[in-house]
Amino acid sequence: MSNNEFYVVLSTCPDAETAARIARALVDASLVACVNVVPGLRSIYRWNDSIRDDQEVLMILKTAADRLPDARQRLVALHPCEVPEVVALPVADGHDAYLSWVYSATRAPTT
Repeated sequence: MSNNEFYVVLSTCPDAETAARIARALVDASLVACVNVVPGLRSIYRWNDSIRDDQEVLMILKTAADRLPDARQRLVALHPCEVPEVVALPVADGHDAYLSWVYSATRAPTT
C-alpha cells in the first residue's frame, strides 16, 4: 500500500452540530475513516460581491483514494452551503499502521 492511496480532505461548516452530523454520516457509511472537527475557525472570503467574515468549524477528513469520489459526493449532498469547500490533499507520507487503519476503516460494513 503506497501513501498516494490516501487523502486528507478539508471542509468547513457553519457550526459544530452540522459538522458532527456530516462526520457521523460519512464515518457510518465507511466513506472516511475519521473526521476531526476543529471549532474556532474564522473565515474571511468574498461571496456574492461582498466580503464575509464568519465563524466556522473545520472538518479534517481522512480517506482512501478509491473512496474519495463517493465521500466528496456525499459530503456535498449533506452540506448546507450552496458551494461547500471540499479540498482533497494527497498524503505524501504517513505512518504505515495508521494508513492501514484508514484503509480498513473505509472497508468496514455499513450499518
